[in-house]
Amino acid sequence: MMRFRMHTNKILARIGFTVALFYCSSQVARAQSFGNSNAVVDPLGIQYFLNPYMSNPSFAGLDSGLHVNLAYRKQWTDMPGSPQTKLVTADGFVGYRVGAGLQVYNDAAGLLSNTRVAATYAYHLPLGHNKQYLNFGISAVFYGKHLNTKEMNADPNDPSVGAYNRRDNYFESDFGVSYTNRHLTLQAGIPNVFSFAKNKPESRTYGTEQFILGAGYRFDAGEQITSVEPKAFYRNIYGGDGILDVGVKAGLLHNWADATAIYHSTGNFTLGAGFAYIPYLHIQFLYTTQTAGLQTYSNGSMELNLRVNLFQ
Repeated sequence: MMRFRMHTNKILARIGFTVALFYCSSQVARAQSFGNSNAVVDPLGIQYFLNPYMSNPSFAGLDSGLHVNLAYRKQWTDMPGSPQTKLVTADGFVGYRVGAGLQVYNDAAGLLSNTRVAATYAYHLPLGHNKQYLNFGISAVFYGKHLNTKEMNADPNDPSVGAYNRRDNYFESDFGVSYTNRHLTLQAGIPNVFSFAKNKPESRTYGTEQFILGAGYRFDAGEQITSVEPKAFYRNIYGGDGILDVGVKAGLLHNWADATAIYHSTGNFTLGAGFAYIPYLHIQFLYTTQTAGLQTYSNGSMELNLRVNLFQ
């Protein structure tokens, strides 16, 4: 009888662990950012205006100097195991029309951690006056997933735990192209090119972005409102409806401050404000409301971004 109870407890513990793993996996999938093989509907807000290199490799080293960006996002209502996202990027102009960049991205939810590292090469072809460029970029991408056994309330020697952490890491590639001048920006990008080229169900993850299109135009204004820049993005989703992001950024007081507002067709909004010490430093705070189907469970997320420009 005692052996039967012990055996039953082990089975129940394993079932509980499997359910917890499935729940954490769903949280990670929901929290991932653009360019990640698990990305769904909730990219980091820094990619829309402050750091376009994050979502399109063609923006690496577009202008002079070295640009370092830091981003951190968490849920507004903090709970144990809630998703957290961290990002570090650096990009700069290498010389003779060539730019380079590096991205390190980590998403964690519960016991699951997903890491993405990308190294980027970009080429900027001048087209004439008014700072017109046709830009191309490609990234070599490494993906790794890990289950934190130290924080796990279960048997760390469970074979399913070891099997998860022994899964092979894998490589991908991102490609992007853009046209830029002093005011206009047009862009297109394909994350996970290998999976996109295969176009087979076993090589794709439902809910991930297949390609992204974007356009923006910056209007110069006066002293109080220095500039107004509307942008629109379309993200094509594998196995789901495409997502439209429409936003505007207003530069204030000679661009020493700014305000951002973005509408997402998933039924949520991103609002934020930033402050700059031109041309060296830019700090931005963003708040994104939860998507329509999940508003009962979360009050949205907060995001803090920092951009440092060196060797300008």
